Amino acid sequence: MPPTLTLKSGTSWADAWQRCLTVAPEAFRDDRVLNLWNAAWQPDGRALPAVSPVDGGPVAGPPRLDRATARQAVRAALDQHRAWRHVPLPERRARVTATLDALAQHRELLALLLVWEIGKPWRLARADVDRAVDGVRWYADGIDGMLAGRAPLDGPVSNIASWNYPMSVLVHALLVQALAGNAVIAKTPTDGGVACLTLASALAAREGIPVTLVSGSGGELSEALVRAPEIGCVSFVGGRDTGAAVATAVADLGKRHILEQEGLNTWGIWNHSDWDTLSAVIPKLFDYGKQRCTAYPRFVVQRRLFDDFLAAYLPAVRTLRVGHPLAVEHPADPHPRLDFGPVINAAKAKELHDQVAEAVDRGAVPLHRGTPSDARFLPGQDTSAYVQPVTLLNPPRSSPLHHAEPFGPVDTIVLVDTEAELLAAMNASNGALVATLSTDDRSTYDRLAPHIRAFKVGHGVPRSRGDRDELFGGFGASWRGAFVGGDLLVRAVTRGPAGERLPGNFPEYQLMP
Repeated sequence: MPPTLTLKSGTSWADAWQRCLTVAPEAFRDDRVLNLWNAAWQPDGRALPAVSPVDGGPVAGPPRLDRATARQAVRAALDQHRAWRHVPLPERRARVTATLDALAQHRELLALLLVWEIGKPWRLARADVDRAVDGVRWYADGIDGMLAGRAPLDGPVSNIASWNYPMSVLVHALLVQALAGNAVIAKTPTDGGVACLTLASALAAREGIPVTLVSGSGGELSEALVRAPEIGCVSFVGGRDTGAAVATAVADLGKRHILEQEGLNTWGIWNHSDWDTLSAVIPKLFDYGKQRCTAYPRFVVQRRLFDDFLAAYLPAVRTLRVGHPLAVEHPADPHPRLDFGPVINAAKAKELHDQVAEAVDRGAVPLHRGTPSDARFLPGQDTSAYVQPVTLLNPPRSSPLHHAEPFGPVDTIVLVDTEAELLAAMNASNGALVATLSTDDRSTYDRLAPHIRAFKVGHGVPRSRGDRDELFGGFGASWRGAFVGGDLLVRAVTRGPAGERLPGNFPEYQLMP
């Protein structure tokens, strides 16, 4: 019998919330968070109920603003922007550095909020905080050269991001944009992360960073956060459907934009024999249940190597550790080491279960299914947001699993016989952010990789979004607008010489760095 588990001491949602009230009482009130605009915490908006994906218990919901209030917030952000852009760079850097010190001081609390709000295992939650802090420090150290001959935009940068990386993507972007001389606006993701972002914003606002943080539905706030004339740039991270609507709006307005969208990232296997290396990386590919834009949910495998591939893949996927991110045998035990916990909510879990069932009904072959009995749960806890790892062979073309990123722990495998079929299968989604080709022969990789429609292509190793000086972008429908990473992130949110063409994927041109 497996041991009976209990919650690690001091890690309950009530513990985390009480710490938030103590650390930032200006931003947290009783059982709700506040919106931040016009340099003040505002008790406005209709707070929606929310539950943690970890155990279905209540957590703070987003206080959703209406369209008119959002417009007021944007106009106030423009006033902040006009003042902040004239603050000397040394002072901006000092304020951003002080914010980073505060974030580092409260690292454990920020990570705990990520665990409860979006279900990240402890190891990955802390890494999300660390990547934000360390990444912005890199920019603070080198910002002088990056801003040479450049000026802030004419209006604030509006940020709309998905829920999966509140710190290392959203807070990181906000602080670099502010360091470059812009006031910044962020919309809290609807599905989670509001308390973590509220605490981070409170620490930044105390240091005088001109940050606006508001909540609301995308449809209600898009006129203010995307179309408003005050906005100098729109930065979006999310799915293709929403991203397409944002892309249409910014194109119509000729507005500066950075739109990172999903794609089906693929891992190709062709004339390959280093199975030990592949087997070692398989569990890492399931980090956070593949709920990230650079996950690899599709393997494209040479048919004659399929038996060798399965011999490497199946033992590795059977080692995955899934469960409650804070469940331990004894209250004082260290945090459990898990590959992933829940997906973002019960609705997403049901969607994935339904997609898998439908694919199997239409001919997909289930090669692996994890069992709930192997997971680590508290006695009697709600497990409706948990999905065990699944692997399917040949999903039917009618299934979303054939052509779209599942954003969950579901792998699909497609078998091919020729190099042309390999490339066609690896390019199934009209552009991707990353891809990998495992092949023994370097010349084969060099010949095939340029035909893979991904911004980054690894040779037998996974690629990631990267940070600091590593560039990032996408091809096809996976990216629109300016590329980022390194000095390109600063260039994307500043004005350069007249007639400058930023590296990026734009309707009128595509320019690589």
